[in-house]
Amino acid sequence: MVQSSYSGVFSISHEREVDEHIEAGDLVRTGSNLFPHYHVIAVHGDKVWVRDVQYGSDGITNLNLCRKINGPVTAGELAGA
Repeated sequence: MVQSSYSGVFSISHEREVDEHIEAGDLVRTGSNLFPHYHVIAVHGDKVWVRDVQYGSDGITNLNLCRKINGPVTAGELAGA
């Protein structure tokens, strides 16, 4: 069974303005979503093995979908301030 994402189905581009170096141990999120947060287990080529920090479920996704989390999200960021 192959799981598809909205990005794949609708050909959404997730190109970044900055080049982020993502490696095992980093915390990331996918696309422009604030949650869920994932712990990077391993990186191989353009694929990333991630683990949801809240539920512990694992998944594999494309590296270009991941955004490094630069610290905790504030209430102001959540409210769009």
